[in-house]
Amino acid sequence: MAFAIPPSTWENGFKQPAKGRPWVFDYTQEDGVENDPDAYITPPSKEVVTSDAHNDIGVNVIRTWPSIYDGTNSPHGVPAWWEPSDKVDVLISGGNGLAVAASLARQGVSFRIVDKSDAPLAAGRADGVQPRFLETIASWGLALEVQEEGPLIERTAVYKDGEKLFFNRSHQSDSRYHGLHVITQGQIERIYIRDLARHKAIVERSSTLSDYTSVQAKFLVGSDGAASVVRKRLNIPFDGVSTDIYWGIMDCVYISDYPHAWVFGSVISSKHGGCVIIPREDGYIRLYTQLDVSQTGSLAASRQERDPTFRESGGRIDVHSITPEEVLEQANRIFSPYKLKFGAPLSWFAIWKISERVARSYSSPDHRVHLVGDAAHVHSVMGAFGLNASILDAANLAWKLGLAARGKAKTDALLPTYNGERRQHAVRIIEVSGTYLRFICGSDLNVPDLRNIEALNNSASNGTNVTLTNKDAINEDEVNKISNGAGVNSDFYKDTKLAIRLSTDKPKEAQKEADLDFLGNFFKTNGQFLLGVDCPYGPSVIRPEIEDAAIRPLSVKPGVRAPNPRICFGTGETGYLYDKLKGAAQFHIVIFGSSLRGRKILNQIRVFVDALKDPESFYRRFGGVDMFNVVLVTKLLPFELETLSPLATEVVNTLRGEAEAHVLFDDRAPDEDAHTTWGASHGSGGVAVIRPDLWVGVTAFPDETNKILEYFSGFLV
Repeated sequence: MAFAIPPSTWENGFKQPAKGRPWVFDYTQEDGVENDPDAYITPPSKEVVTSDAHNDIGVNVIRTWPSIYDGTNSPHGVPAWWEPSDKVDVLISGGNGLAVAASLARQGVSFRIVDKSDAPLAAGRADGVQPRFLETIASWGLALEVQEEGPLIERTAVYKDGEKLFFNRSHQSDSRYHGLHVITQGQIERIYIRDLARHKAIVERSSTLSDYTSVQAKFLVGSDGAASVVRKRLNIPFDGVSTDIYWGIMDCVYISDYPHAWVFGSVISSKHGGCVIIPREDGYIRLYTQLDVSQTGSLAASRQERDPTFRESGGRIDVHSITPEEVLEQANRIFSPYKLKFGAPLSWFAIWKISERVARSYSSPDHRVHLVGDAAHVHSVMGAFGLNASILDAANLAWKLGLAARGKAKTDALLPTYNGERRQHAVRIIEVSGTYLRFICGSDLNVPDLRNIEALNNSASNGTNVTLTNKDAINEDEVNKISNGAGVNSDFYKDTKLAIRLSTDKPKEAQKEADLDFLGNFFKTNGQFLLGVDCPYGPSVIRPEIEDAAIRPLSVKPGVRAPNPRICFGTGETGYLYDKLKGAAQFHIVIFGSSLRGRKILNQIRVFVDALKDPESFYRRFGGVDMFNVVLVTKLLPFELETLSPLATEVVNTLRGEAEAHVLFDDRAPDEDAHTTWGASHGSGGVAVIRPDLWVGVTAFPDETNKILEYFSGFLV
């Protein structure tokens, strides 16, 4: 939220402004309540200033509730129900580990979470979540609260030198969560904290990890930010580069004649740099403004005009001395001929220097310590990857830690896949966001090459810097192999530099053509990656090599996001496949059974059903209903279950009885139904093993139960 929630009343059935504090009830007006010691008493609130810097309009505050959100730092004490244990499965260091905690809580895994911060964020930092973020937390039952918080971004506008370069629909995917959803990081933290309270957990605040201490925990998660103490204690290099690009960031209401002032996008000036616009709730906008902090830049020139002694005293810009008014002045240079001015107190103000770094490893050699979020990767704002990459880190790691902590996994086989899968994704983020950053900012700085671990290990680098490899020399085949053809390739770096060069030494129309070519190619190639749904994982024990067989069980490949088609649950309800793939502790076994009438498909599914009762099958051997959520997708209408053959009826009843299976009805048109989405043959059917984080593990024909057994035998016990 941008400011304190104003008091409201619903006495007329809809929200209206109210006076006073309607959340505080006057018990003196109620007989028998005033002296009742057991009656609920509204906890104290306090108002917190959200920004360290302010404009002339005033000071912005939000209301917070320490007894709810501040954990052990609450001045009103800790809840009576909180009973921390000296022995836990997982110790989480840092507030970015809240998502890990949310997943572990749903797996029955014990944990404690410590954070040096006194309270959740009041304002600032991450400001939007991608569809994949929402798909992930929906499996934990938390998506609706996030989804409903702020505006939805479905359009992008790009202006350059005062003229429209691009304005169109954007952020489109097949996810049920269309667009980019705007919500502050502080609000997400509060949602997690309330969720943890339901699981009898709180954040232990004002805790600093200054050195190793003896902790009775099986695993440690370092989610303690870019300056991670955990990463440093492990001596893991933070490879990458600190760029010369600075952002002035301001959350505020703006008054402007810019035509798309409340539309997500960018404004670029060939002379002064770029701005990024993110529309927020209640008319607020987050404005990122590129700053030139050099002695010859516009900031220095402006200060010289106001103070002739500035140059005599050295003429250097201390970034900590930059004011909101100076950032606004620079924004007006970039927006010219359009104008901006403040329309409300600042909700947040910060100056950031862009770093692009990835930890050389996400895990300790013994795989008992793991890095998550900013402790493992930092990058520019372009693409909104920070918080969105962190949730994928958390979801990926948490189910693996949960299995390991409960003694259900071969830890030496399973836990190394966290580094293998998530570091690969972070490197691609650096390449994609870094490319777009350089286009917006007009920078010809090369993007750091962080793919080649062997080269990094053989270098003398301790992570403070890496060689800025010319991306024209990237092995394009290797990039495309990793990303299923959707990765960054060298052409984008060439196009970016071409657009930058043209902006200074070529005619205006040629410049515009180069810019449009870059934008078209960039978003065509990376559009789904920017939404979190294009994130394939490479081969490992939990992602077998893709088969070369002429006929595969399903067209959907192992290692990709599980598609989420619409589906029918019964005569009174429809939804999405993911609605039946809930939880953080189970694998989902989805069987595509067509109409259950074809002889071949029915016989194959019968083989699968018989295996459910076999003590040596994957189902019985690795945990049964506690480990596996079985879903049968049929090409039937709900009432047609009553018209099936005796054999098909037996199959359905056994699935429901032995595996408590969900039976779903794929009643949409053939060009949009679940069988087509997954590429399931109506002759043979298919089975998809979907991981707890909603990635495809392996696919098989229904009678290939030994293949599924072999898959799980690779990492489960």
